[in-house]
Amino acid sequence: MKIVVQDADFDVNSELQALRARCAHVGAVACFLGTVRDMNESRDVVALSLEHYPGMTERALQRVAEEAQRRWPVAGITIVHRIGELFPSDQIVLVAVASAHRQNALNACSFMMDYLKTHAPFWKKETDPSGATRWVDARESDEQARARWFAEFPASVV
Repeated sequence: MKIVVQDADFDVNSELQALRARCAHVGAVACFLGTVRDMNESRDVVALSLEHYPGMTERALQRVAEEAQRRWPVAGITIVHRIGELFPSDQIVLVAVASAHRQNALNACSFMMDYLKTHAPFWKKETDPSGATRWVDARESDEQARARWFAEFPASVV
């Protein structure tokens, strides 16, 4: 398992190759790559600042990855999440899962992303073209997506 929170950009191909090398016996690798949008809720976005609580954030990501491993037979997980100031089209997050079968990899990947979008300890602040900023809250649709997985999720993780 690889869990990293960093300022620097990452190479998706290198991360996937490393995961595949650790899990050469599997038949599926599913991944999600999140990027910065140039618009959110009909507002232009020129920058996105991501903050986190060092140590706590990594532990939370570790716990949700461990929960994914308990729920599905996955062979490996990689989560790379960036912090700092990012700009439209910059990469924010990579969640990748290796498993013997695609459905387990896809489910585990979706499960972890639904957690990251709503409850991972990251704080996002958008900047518009005028320089005005606003904090970003989880959307109702993100909360609904999370609810399908977390109805029985242990309280120690959330």
